[in-house]
Amino acid sequence: MLVLFKQAIVEMMHHKLRTLLTLLGMVFGVGAVIAMLSIGEGAKVESTRLIESMGLRNLVINEKLNDNETLKEIRKSSVGLSLNDMRTIESSLPFVSQSCAEKNLKTYSVFSNQSEADSSVIAVSPNCFSMSNLKIEAGDFFTQDDNNASKQVAVIGSEVAKSLFADKNPIGELIKINHLWVKVVGVLQQQELSKKEIQGIKLGAEHNRIFLPLATAQKRLKIPNLESQIDSIRVTIDTTIEPQVAALAIDKLLKRRHGNVEDFEIIVPASLLNQQNKTQQIFTIVMSSIAGISLLVGGIGIMNIMLATILERTKEIGLMRAVGATKVDIKNQFLIESTTIAAVGALLGIVMGVLLSFIIQSFAEWPVQWSLFSIILAVGVCLITGIIFGYYPAKKAAELDPILALQKN
Repeated sequence: MLVLFKQAIVEMMHHKLRTLLTLLGMVFGVGAVIAMLSIGEGAKVESTRLIESMGLRNLVINEKLNDNETLKEIRKSSVGLSLNDMRTIESSLPFVSQSCAEKNLKTYSVFSNQSEADSSVIAVSPNCFSMSNLKIEAGDFFTQDDNNASKQVAVIGSEVAKSLFADKNPIGELIKINHLWVKVVGVLQQQELSKKEIQGIKLGAEHNRIFLPLATAQKRLKIPNLESQIDSIRVTIDTTIEPQVAALAIDKLLKRRHGNVEDFEIIVPASLLNQQNKTQQIFTIVMSSIAGISLLVGGIGIMNIMLATILERTKEIGLMRAVGATKVDIKNQFLIESTTIAAVGALLGIVMGVLLSFIIQSFAEWPVQWSLFSIILAVGVCLITGIIFGYYPAKKAAELDPILALQKN
């Protein structure tokens, strides 16, 4: 068997250009399959990581944005999202384990004694930090006691810390938000997210935010009359219920409380993940199918070169049969030659796939997740293609009449 492989390599070297052109289809096919599957898997992993940052067992209820005229009409039936809504959800629905509220604040100035910053300010319940998977880098989060006492404290993002305090330690320093002075008690750890949003939902803006206790903001800062008490409610559900079912129950409860006015929307991170995975799966199938066409073209190329080789080596085949070679020997020799071409194409395709993945990652900034399965799949399909398209020429060579083959000019 090893001798047949050596003969196949020698035969390939005799026709370098022809062999190279035959290899191209296999190289591009394998390379494209590996690149597409690795990028697809990377995108899937990254999407999962991004959506998990919202909490897969969380549901987010957001106030819908409306103009003033629409809000006036809505306020006749509904006061908008409120802390009472949050308390009712948690007390009425047994599958809700915890909840928190958020309120985006309008600011006209944010500065420290050293600098100013263009940062957004958000008032939150203390447990919003843990429910949003946020981690502290320096200092600590404010507590429920701080919230109950309406303390003038703040947790800031890493970008805010750089803007307002440069290289100085911000813990214990003061920030003025509009007319309100607050003391920095914590700095958030920056989240390294590759995207700022997914499925239209903004992510990872915490690095440029200032977080205040919700009670402090409601007591110390003015909220316009038409605005709702809070902008968002985040709830965590337990594993006894599907997120979609929980969202439906919350939707019905809030509609009753809001006079059947749909002035809110519910975001289900688990549904976003499923939708993203389905989209990614379709993308992977389509791109892999296109790559498969290259393998098909490469297989046709192998058949062509093998048929041409048989015509060139008819006398050689006749001589081999005359000295005792069987039909099986002839068939095996040509099958091994076609498989060797496919194997060499697969190896070069792996190199091309790796390079192509890095190029796409660099220019398009798409994540790459290497998968041994994708490499094995691409190489396996390539070898099978070589065998399938090499079988007919090998069979034709084996069935040549040795006498007529020896007489061939």
